[in-house]
Amino acid sequence: MSMIKIDMNSPEFQAELEKTIKFTDKVNAQFGWVYNPQEDVNEGVQMGLARNKMMYKKRFCPCFMVIEEDGKPKSADDRICPCKPAIEREIPENGVCHCGIFCTPEFAEKKRVELGMEEVAHTHSRGLSKEECEMLVNKDELDGDELVALLEARELGMVKFTLVDVREYMEWQMGHIKGADKLVPTSSFFQTWEEANLGKDENIIVYCHVGSRSAHVARILTDNGYTKIGNLTNGIVAYPGEIER
Repeated sequence: MSMIKIDMNSPEFQAELEKTIKFTDKVNAQFGWVYNPQEDVNEGVQMGLARNKMMYKKRFCPCFMVIEEDGKPKSADDRICPCKPAIEREIPENGVCHCGIFCTPEFAEKKRVELGMEEVAHTHSRGLSKEECEMLVNKDELDGDELVALLEARELGMVKFTLVDVREYMEWQMGHIKGADKLVPTSSFFQTWEEANLGKDENIIVYCHVGSRSAHVARILTDNGYTKIGNLTNGIVAYPGEIER
């Protein structure tokens, strides 16, 4: 699949987004779930669902790749919202679905408390030593402060890595991490990754909206012989650094 660009400001997309919001409202009402207290999580998932509906005529979960099988689009893990794994396993066990939009009322209340307790100040500005740079850039999972510190260190020539956004073109337009080097959308992943021409022994950090798509991509790359893949655990929504639009 080639990278398809959808204009998020077009009347067609806005109309589909409105339908999608009504759809997710209905899902919550049907199952007794509530939205995530983090509005940007819900917005990102709703936009992804609307995009997939426009492209594939189905609301494929935006956190999983869409692949072609016998010439027809198919979710890589057979995920159509609300997906069976969320209904049967994820929400009963974890209180929240894989994408983060649908939650139990108990999970949402706990999340609200956690968000209120988060520190406003971050401690990344101290700067890193060369040894700390090497340690961080080789981690499988990084938090937002660690990535901010690594980007600062990269500007000073202390460390080398490539930062890859695996969201969609539309999401990139809305805002991406300042310092991101490449966009490799999951909807056209294999072709676009090949065009990115990244070495299997390079330090590569991937990120998405909430960390689920990028974790999936990290597993695929590792299975294909890439040896130094890091994932931004909670995605761009939890990133405290500068966002470019």
